[in-house]
Amino acid sequence: MKRVWLPVALLVAACRIESAAPASGAHVETDGAPKGDLWVYTSMYRHVMDAFEPLLKERLPQVTVRWFQGGSEKIATRLEAELAAGGSPCDVLMTSDPFLYRRLAKEQRLFRAVSPNGVRTPRAVVDPEGHWEAVRLSTMVLVHKAGIEGPASFAELLEPKWRDEVVIGDPLTSGTAFTWAVSMERTHGEEFFKRLRANGARVGGGNAAVLQKIEGGEAAVGVVLLENILAAKRRGSPVEETWPSDGAVVIPGAVAILASSRNTPAARAFIDVLLSPEGQRVIRELGDMHAVDPRQPGPRDTPGVEALLTKSAAFDEALLDRGLTDGPALKARFSAAFSK
Repeated sequence: MKRVWLPVALLVAACRIESAAPASGAHVETDGAPKGDLWVYTSMYRHVMDAFEPLLKERLPQVTVRWFQGGSEKIATRLEAELAAGGSPCDVLMTSDPFLYRRLAKEQRLFRAVSPNGVRTPRAVVDPEGHWEAVRLSTMVLVHKAGIEGPASFAELLEPKWRDEVVIGDPLTSGTAFTWAVSMERTHGEEFFKRLRANGARVGGGNAAVLQKIEGGEAAVGVVLLENILAAKRRGSPVEETWPSDGAVVIPGAVAILASSRNTPAARAFIDVLLSPEGQRVIRELGDMHAVDPRQPGPRDTPGVEALLTKSAAFDEALLDRGLTDGPALKARFSAAFSK
C-alpha cells in the first residue's frame, strides 16, 4: 500500500554544495518540524539548484540540505559503491536515470511514499508502487543548424542525405543518451545503431558536447535534450529543434527517498517543495525543463506536460524493464557499432 504524507511546512536555511559526503549520520529530531542534515544526490544543473535557494531558505529553517551534484552515471557509481561498502549517507536521490530507480526498488532500497503535491502528476511518470515520482521531465529531440530543414524523425537519420552529418550522445557515459538508446532499439530494432554508424554518425559525448558540435558546424544535425537547445537559443545560438514524428523521448527526472535515510521527515518535506507550484516554476523557468504539474505551461512556449506525453514515445514499465535487463547488451552493441 502506498504511503502518502501530509504537507509539511517549510525547507532549508543553509543550502551548500558539497563534493563529498560526511562519514557520520545527522542528528534528527522527529517531533514537530523536520530538523537536521539532509543529503541529496542529484544530477540537477547547478544553476537550478542555486535558483532553489531563496525558496529553500523560506522553508524548513531547521534543515540543512547538503548536495552531492554530478552526472547521473557518476552519482549511480558513487551510490552503488557506498551501498556495497555497507551504507550511504544519501537521503534523497534525484537524477535522470530511471533504470537506477527501477533496480533500487527491486532491491527494496527505496522508501515507499508519495507527496500530496504530486497528485496531478501524470501516472506514466510515477512508480505505481510509490517508490519514486518524477519532479521534472527532460526530453530528447532533434537539433539542427538554423537555416536548414532538419530531419523529421529519428528514423530519418539513417537516410543517405544525412551521411556524415549526424552527432549523438554517448549512452556509455550519459544517462539521458542511454534512455534514448533504449527507446530507439525498442522502436527501430537492435540494428539501429549499426545502421546509424554505417551512415557516418559520430558520438559527441554528453548533451552539451553534442550541441557544441552543431553550433560549431562540425555536424548539421544531432540528438540532444530540449532544455539544452532552449538555453542555447536564449543565448542567441543559431540552432533549432524538431519534434520527431516517431516520438520524442521523455526522461523523467525522478526523486526517491532511500530506505536507509536517517532523516525521512526532512526528505518528505524537501520533495513537497520540489513539487509545489513554486518549485515546479523554478524547474520550468530556470531549468528549461517540463514541470510535471499540468497546470504549468511548457518551458519557452513549448507544449505542456500532457501534450508532451502525447507526442512522445511511450515511457512505461516495459521500457524500464528493457533498459534494466538488456542494458549491458545494448551498450555492447553500441560499442561494437561505433568502435569501427
